[in-house]
Amino acid sequence: MSSEFFFAHSTAVIDDGCKIGEGTKIWHFSHVMPDSIIGEKCNIGQNVVISPKVKLGNNVKVQNNVSIYTGVICEDDVFLGPSMVFTNIINPRSAIVRRDNYQKTLVKKGASVGANATIICGNTLGEYCLIGAGTVVTREVPNFALIVGNPGKQIGWVSEYGHRLLFDENNEAVCLESGQIYSLDNNKVLRLK
Repeated sequence: MSSEFFFAHSTAVIDDGCKIGEGTKIWHFSHVMPDSIIGEKCNIGQNVVISPKVKLGNNVKVQNNVSIYTGVICEDDVFLGPSMVFTNIINPRSAIVRRDNYQKTLVKKGASVGANATIICGNTLGEYCLIGAGTVVTREVPNFALIVGNPGKQIGWVSEYGHRLLFDENNEAVCLESGQIYSLDNNKVLRLK
């Protein structure tokens, strides 16, 4: 199903009641379920499932084999790497229906989640954070944090461009690619310029 506003491959399934923004592309064997909202200029890779009531902002990139479950909200410019995993229930059981217990997971603007990472539900991933490939996120992630491992641990800070920030004696750092200047104060990173 394609429209003049977005593209969907012929093998994609788009259920009634979805809202899909202009310039978005939905690729092979992906399924967008009812009442989900996808912003403008998103790219939904192959074999992706977007469950009911999921919200994706503008320019969200979803790589192949990702399931985005009810309760997940991704703000603008989020990157979801290949085969990364969201959960939406803390204590799932096959024989017990817990659809009323879905927990919210918020992925804030500019965050990137690496391939095969797992995001345990009920947490917020801060703006421009970078979650390394294979990481298991079990708690809140600060803005600009670099998280790796299982369980995920913070090992540093990154810029909006995804480069490691090395803070000097004045608690300032410069992004090597953009030249943006950042400050570290009370374990929080702010972009100055």
